[in-house]
Amino acid sequence: MIYVTRDLLTVLRERAASEDPDEANLRLSATPAGEFETNLGLDPETPVVTHFTLPSVGESVSSVFGVDLGTPAGEGGARFVSHPDGFLGISRTDDLAGVVIVAVPPYDDDSVAAFDRAGDGVELAVVDAEPPTESVPE
Repeated sequence: MIYVTRDLLTVLRERAASEDPDEANLRLSATPAGEFETNLGLDPETPVVTHFTLPSVGESVSSVFGVDLGTPAGEGGARFVSHPDGFLGISRTDDLAGVVIVAVPPYDDDSVAAFDRAGDGVELAVVDAEPPTESVPE
């Protein structure tokens, strides 16, 4: 089972719709359930997908030095992709991760599913909670 916050899933679906007819492809990262202010009723170490990384983050360093600085160490075990053609599954051209969340038109609640890298369905559980507030240190 993969857990994702409702707000993030909404943003991902909106992004897919705005990029249609092109595909959306975003790296996702998670926050341990124990770091939420609200008790989610999950084991504190359970990852909850809370954030995405824009595709262009770290590209300039990566193209010069070949190092991906766009993903924090230990993050990015999930991806979000959209299939404007309506195929709700993993395709051979998708960037794969441990878990891939796929959205298809009309990009509503019923048009999103999760899969492991082998293409097998994974239960997607939506969490109604906000991730912990983060700030840049001064």
